[in-house]
Amino acid sequence: MPILGIMASAISGNLVTNSYESIATTTLSSTQTTIAFTSIPATFKHLQVRGIARGTYSSTNLNLCIQFNSDTTNSYTYHQLLGDGSSATASGGVVQAFGFAGRIAQASATASAFGGSVIDVLDYANTNKYKTIRALGGYDANGNGYSTLMSSVYIKTDAVTSIQIFGNLGDLVQYSSFALYGIKG
Repeated sequence: MPILGIMASAISGNLVTNSYESIATTTLSSTQTTIAFTSIPATFKHLQVRGIARGTYSSTNLNLCIQFNSDTTNSYTYHQLLGDGSSATASGGVVQAFGFAGRIAQASATASAFGGSVIDVLDYANTNKYKTIRALGGYDANGNGYSTLMSSVYIKTDAVTSIQIFGNLGDLVQYSSFALYGIKG
């Protein structure tokens, strides 16, 4: 029997296959603090960032963070659900300088392990509403990894024209990579 992906690639008819358009991709050639996407066109309905990252800090509380338009004011809130294989916890916060966008592998995690995140930015160009960020991510650490479901709100109506991604503690290591996609409406 053919693999499902092969079968799905043969589907024809009303299947929309061009809903996502690549805008930019960045892979770090050395450790750095922030990855930035700038001059984002306002021609899509939503944005999606897909990435893999590892941090330089040894804390297990190493979150991937997101800011819009270089805005470092307290304009973000968040909710998160975190699972570690044996328990789940939930938390939230109000009015901080960045939104949460996933959990990444810390320096003390399994060698060469990276965390993965898929981050949606809804209605990013709409100037009549706040921006919703939803993220799914996590990493494996030989049975001690984490999975996260996070959401944040950017409490401003400004259109998003740039995105900055960074770890809440430490830097992002070499080979951390992020791709920005536009989603057609």
